This record gives sequence, C-alpha cells and structure tokens, in this order.
Amino acid sequence: MPIPIIIKGITEGLSSIPHAYTVLKTAPWVLLLVALKMYFGGARNQSERLMHSKVVMVTGGTSGIGASVVHELALRGAQIILLTRQPPSDGFLAEYIQDVRQRTGNQLIYAEQVDLSSLHSIRTFATKWVDNAPPRRLDMLILCGGLAAPSAARGKHSPDGLDEEWQVNYLANFHLLSILSPALRVQPPDRDVRIIFTTCSSYIGAKYDLKQITDRRPGTNGKGNTNKKKKNESAKKEEENTPVLPSKANIFGLSKLALMIFAQSFQKHLNAYARPDKFPPNARILVVNPGLCRTPGTRRWLTGGTLWGLLVYLLTWPLWWLVLKSPQQGAQSILFAAMEARFGRGAGGYMIKECVEVDVARTEVKDEKLAEELWKVSEAQITEAEKTAALKRAADKAATKEKTDDKNQESQGSKEQTAGSRRNRKKAA
Repeated sequence: MPIPIIIKGITEGLSSIPHAYTVLKTAPWVLLLVALKMYFGGARNQSERLMHSKVVMVTGGTSGIGASVVHELALRGAQIILLTRQPPSDGFLAEYIQDVRQRTGNQLIYAEQVDLSSLHSIRTFATKWVDNAPPRRLDMLILCGGLAAPSAARGKHSPDGLDEEWQVNYLANFHLLSILSPALRVQPPDRDVRIIFTTCSSYIGAKYDLKQITDRRPGTNGKGNTNKKKKNESAKKEEENTPVLPSKANIFGLSKLALMIFAQSFQKHLNAYARPDKFPPNARILVVNPGLCRTPGTRRWLTGGTLWGLLVYLLTWPLWWLVLKSPQQGAQSILFAAMEARFGRGAGGYMIKECVEVDVARTEVKDEKLAEELWKVSEAQITEAEKTAALKRAADKAATKEKTDDKNQESQGSKEQTAGSRRNRKKAA
C-alpha cells in the first residue's frame, strides 16, 4: 500500500495524494515528541536472573516504583515480603496482595507491619526476624519507601519527635539495617545477598549540616537539649494543634545524602565481618537513582499538597507525562541492580543510574570521618527517641489500666447496690 502511494506522489506530484502536505508538516513534530519521550523514559533493563526461591524484602512496595519492582520480581518467581504501615489484616492491603498474586501467578507474596515513622515498630519486626532460629533466608532487601513532603507540610514531626522526612528517608533504614545486620551476615556463602538503596539527585545540592536535624526536635531550645519544663494538658493540646511552619532547609536532600553515606559505611561494616567458615562476605550494597517519575509522592510534592496545586498539575499533565518517567520506567535501574550478575561479585558499594554503573557526585559520600560522625549521631537520636517513646507507652498503659480499674470499681459498686432478688429487697425495706 505505501509503495504505490509513494510512486504516485513521485510521478504525479504531492498534490495528487490527499492530505500529503498535512502529513509532512505534522510528521517532524510527532517524531520529535517520540524522540523526547524515549529520551526522558530512560534506559531499559536487559539483564535477567533466576528469582525462584529468592526471598526479597521490600519497603514502599504498594505504590509507585516499589509496586512495579514487586510486580516484576513476582513474575520471575521471587518470594516477596512487603513491609507496610498497615497490618496484613487491612482490607486494602489484603486486596492488593491478592491482586498481585493473580496478575503474576505467584502466591508467595506476604506482608509484615513495619511503620517507617515508628522506631518501635521497626525494632519489633526486625528483632523478631533476627531472633528466629535457624536464621531465616534473606536474599535481597530493596528500600523503596520514602517521603517527599510538600512545602505546606514541610517540617512536620513523626510520633517519635523527629523530622518526618529525615526519619522515613534515612533513620528508619539505618535502624532497620542495624538490627538486621546479623541476619544478612550469616547467610550461606553461596548465596548472593544484595541490599538496594534508592536515592535521588537532590543529594547533589544538599547541605551536609546535621544541626538542621538535631535542632529541629520539638521541646528543644535550639541547642539540641531537651526542655525539661513540664507542660499541662491544655498546653500539650495547643502545641499539637498548632500548624507546622514550612522549613527552608532541604531535609529531603540531606536525608538522601545521609542515606548514601550510610550505604558506603554499612558496606564496610559488612565486609569487616570475619565469617566462621572463612569465606568472603557475600552481602553487597547497591545505591540506585531511578530518576524523576510520576509517582504519588512526586505528584504530592509537585502539587504542594493543595487542591489548587492539583488543578495546575492536571492542566499541565502533558508536560509531566513527557518529562517524567512512569513507575515502570523508573523501576528499570532497580531491576538492573537486582539482576545483573557482575554485582554479585566484588566489594560492593555500587552506584547505578540509567542501568549503568556511575560514580557518586559528592565526595562526602565516601568520607570515613563523616560516616563515623553520622553513625554516632544516628545511634544517639534513636536511643533518645526510643527512651522517650517507651516512657510514653508506659504512661499511656498505666493511664489505660487506671481507667479500666475505675470502671470496674464503678460497675461492682452498682452491682452491690442492686444485689439480691426483689423479694429480699422488700424484706430489707
């Protein structure tokens, strides 16, 4: 069909072909649009790996890039353990897991409740996992969970009293891996264990200043010291209802930079372990930059968390469709890190972007002094936050018990007043 049309156009002229000039004018723009979409779409993963019998633990696996990674690994037969904020009994989560099982034909998909904004929740899960004997199998840990707070909600604190972005993006991963470290190091020597961190290009422009974090806890005087003045109940309620002012500090970028520093130091921590069987360490760290993607978190950040921002986003959606990757395209570099054979060898600490190994853009990432300082600050923050949270839980438990005892006493008193039958009460009268 095209050949006779081309011959006719050559012999009789373009005017003999209907809409020929319109097609010629439109074709370059269509080709340009396709080329731009392919460019912004990024590279595709070309590596494959047998994932049957592999146990993969994933944070942030119910939406965005994490959901695409879970789907692709489940298609290849991996056993997936989703670490989610909701309990496995949650209706939405149960339906989501059942849907993934049906679409992938893989029934080995489960969920465990781990709230990244709660250090107690992380410790409860990780301790239970480590205390299992014999040690559970764990081939891969993919850390996709993260939080990019919009400007209106920036500066919000977690239930542990820490900056929410800092805790979810960095401190939760530090806490989780610190406890799971023994389970990662005792895996058999023939097992290829990989821990995949996800980062963002915002770490390049972040200012490495830990005072931005230590001075931002509620109840501090600006020097990181806890204010020990007791507040009454009305003052506490007033503080909770007070809106949080937006912060000018780039806590998100700082959290990603800290995560990359910790990734390198954690790799050295794993490599320093002397295995009893004399085999070399088999756990390797990989840091992946998936690029800018159209995820729910990115949409919330772009819209500023407001309805007007959402309206502007919808009106400009063709632009975001063009320049931002889809979650499936963003997952390609993570899948490359999980499946490429050469990353199962060597000393680890690889950085991957667009399915290619690259070097880090900040010298601080490999600075041992900064890593040691960050490790100490992180441990101190977790220790202080967990102590405060434990005292609060104990106080809440005591208050609940006191209320229950009061109710029981009231019910017993009412029973004593109405004790006996109607005939006995008449005789007593």
